[in-house]
Amino acid sequence: MSSTRIFLVRHGDAYAGFYGIIGGPTGCAGLTDLGRQQAEALRDDLEASGRIHADVLVSSIIPRAIQTAEIIAPALGFETFPHDCDLCEVHTGEADGLEWAEWEERYGPFDMEAEPDRPFAPGGDSWNSFDARVQGVMQRLAEEHEGKTVVAVCHGGVIAASVRMLLGLGATGSTGRLHPSNTGLTHWQWEPDPGRWTLHTFNEATHLPGYAPR
Repeated sequence: MSSTRIFLVRHGDAYAGFYGIIGGPTGCAGLTDLGRQQAEALRDDLEASGRIHADVLVSSIIPRAIQTAEIIAPALGFETFPHDCDLCEVHTGEADGLEWAEWEERYGPFDMEAEPDRPFAPGGDSWNSFDARVQGVMQRLAEEHEGKTVVAVCHGGVIAASVRMLLGLGATGSTGRLHPSNTGLTHWQWEPDPGRWTLHTFNEATHLPGYAPR
């Protein structure tokens, strides 16, 4: 049985954030100009270095991730690629597309880590269900693409959850945080025997001189 390599790529700078509109699949307005520049910088670096020989390219179904994947795809030798909902940021359910102020009025502001079983909104993820989803999609990608190299364009929360879950760090109770840069790369390897994940790099972003992470 052969090992699988998975490169998680955070999307470029996007209009979605903790202000304005909640950016799920409906509310996300895609990349900013800065975000496109960041993705182009990653594309150019991958093309010039040839350091990732990808067998699979996949993105979440959210526009900011799809647009990032579209920009880097030519450097990896892809014209099209599938979209996987399990690679999405926390599912926002009925709150997708609402203004954050309206979400607070409807559901009341709360800390998902402090209330890990409470969903973000009806039909959305809780903190625990999100972590379980990320752990599940990592294992599924590793097993479906055994012996291959996968590039998955996703979200900062997905990358942070992968570190928490695959390294067994626990979901809550820390005063620190993981905050991947836009278009930063995180490199995982799955070895079926002995059934072990190895984190080779976290948030490698040397392609971004001059671009401030957000």
